[in-house]
Amino acid sequence: MALFIGLMSGTSLDGVDGVLADWSGSRPQVLAHTHQAFGPDARLELLALNTAGDNELHRAALAANEVSRRYAEVVQRLLQAAGLAAKDVSAIGAHGQTVRHRPQAFDGTGYTVQLINGALLAELTGIGTVCDLRSRDVAAGGQGAPLVPAFHAGLFGCPGQHVAVLNIGGIANLTLLPADGSVTGFDCGPGNALMDGWCERHTGHAFDEGGRWAATGQVDARLLQRMLQEPFFAKAPPKSTGRDLLHLSWLEQALRSEQTERAGELGQAEQAGLTELTELTGQPGQQGLKDSLAGWAPQDVQATLAELTACCAATELRRHAPGTTRLLVCGGGAFNQHLMGRLAQQLPAVAVASTTMHGVPPDQVEALAFAWLARAHVEGLPGNLPAVTGARGPRVLGAWYPA
Repeated sequence: MALFIGLMSGTSLDGVDGVLADWSGSRPQVLAHTHQAFGPDARLELLALNTAGDNELHRAALAANEVSRRYAEVVQRLLQAAGLAAKDVSAIGAHGQTVRHRPQAFDGTGYTVQLINGALLAELTGIGTVCDLRSRDVAAGGQGAPLVPAFHAGLFGCPGQHVAVLNIGGIANLTLLPADGSVTGFDCGPGNALMDGWCERHTGHAFDEGGRWAATGQVDARLLQRMLQEPFFAKAPPKSTGRDLLHLSWLEQALRSEQTERAGELGQAEQAGLTELTELTGQPGQQGLKDSLAGWAPQDVQATLAELTACCAATELRRHAPGTTRLLVCGGGAFNQHLMGRLAQQLPAVAVASTTMHGVPPDQVEALAFAWLARAHVEGLPGNLPAVTGARGPRVLGAWYPA
């Protein structure tokens, strides 16, 4: 057997997904899968480290140690579930927790930061570890993301068919697999991060299970159009993004801008029609009008955020792969039935389904991809696709920490 472990914790900050897979056949066979949530304190600290703060270097180093310990616990669970020992595994592919992603920014090269202590993970598990998997692509002039399209091509590509894969984690990314066998991919917009943050703020729940809360709201078409004006959405690939751009402050700015515009319209309406309104109602009317535009019901904003995720993905799919007949969805967003329904509505000519129909549950795909990247590193094979990331050429990805 050729056994590799893949560990993934994404921008949704919901925790660590791990898989143990056998790569000795033509397709990987998952022998074990597990998920472990981050504790509330660790999750809050990782979220805080996405923005500038006091004593960042110290806090980031300790957070990297904490992430590595959680990763090591997941490894032990996988080994126990499969009845295997550390010596049986060739390598771990560990993504780490992204806290900054700014490729090509500032000095032309930029950087990407995933918190992980590869030395500690190798020490705790006794298994050689591959991590820092994005930096080499960035050093070669690429975006460092997405890295999964090459893996998607091998797992989900169908000769003669136009297929696409949509991974909905904290950020959403598309892989395009046209009938001619070419492969492209890019980050297309928000995934779960905005929805999760808004849901947690207003309900106390970390995410909107099944999209049931969003389903109770109404899409605000004007707010949706304002958010769709974000320049990143119209940018041509290669492109990638993260919480550096799409965070709750971004949403709040959109809400404030829309509120200001509506208030201005209200002022004009009041000047033109306040007297008529007063005559009709017997009330001054001004306060009632202002209150009606004072904000949005939280569930309406949630519905609009779900629509934003669906719109961005559907628009990019129509723009770059109009012949697509099947869209396979993975990541946490595949379990959001409301969001899946909105995708199907946006893409009536496309069969929208989760990756389960191809034998891989949606919550295993990304972790399996990082097991594949570890295997590529060990075998000295490139892990990136320059057509996807914009790098100057294929590169072996990752840094190696031996057992």
